[in-house]
Amino acid sequence: MSNQIDQIKNIGVISSKIFEECARIILSLLIVIILITISWAVLKTLVGLKAIFSKEIHDALKQVMVNALTILALLEVFRTALAYFSEGRVKVTYIIDTVLVVILTEVMVFWFKDIEYSKILMVIALVLSLIVARILAIRFSPAKIKDEL
Repeated sequence: MSNQIDQIKNIGVISSKIFEECARIILSLLIVIILITISWAVLKTLVGLKAIFSKEIHDALKQVMVNALTILALLEVFRTALAYFSEGRVKVTYIIDTVLVVILTEVMVFWFKDIEYSKILMVIALVLSLIVARILAIRFSPAKIKDEL
């Protein structure tokens, strides 16, 4: 009977190790893809500078801001993946930061368009709720709770 219990425990340990290794392989591929994408985005932005400066200043600044914020969003996703490797878990603050950067990119796009006030109010509500969630995630983080104990 105890032999069967040990076998069941070993199956759980082995399946957990297999899952961890598969997750690490997939995340490694994701990190490589993100690095390639970031490099491509930076190169495309640099190559497109001549075309950007041939536009009006308003359109040129819009293009540069949207490209820069998109690259920052990719960097946040990269940072989240690296945090998983170093800590074995995903930090909620990194995910919230990524979403905030993406939303700010959309806000910049809204800035240059005529948009309904209801959509602007929804975006403001979303940003405020993400800020509150980030504050709560920092305040009640597992590392901070462990330090207080």
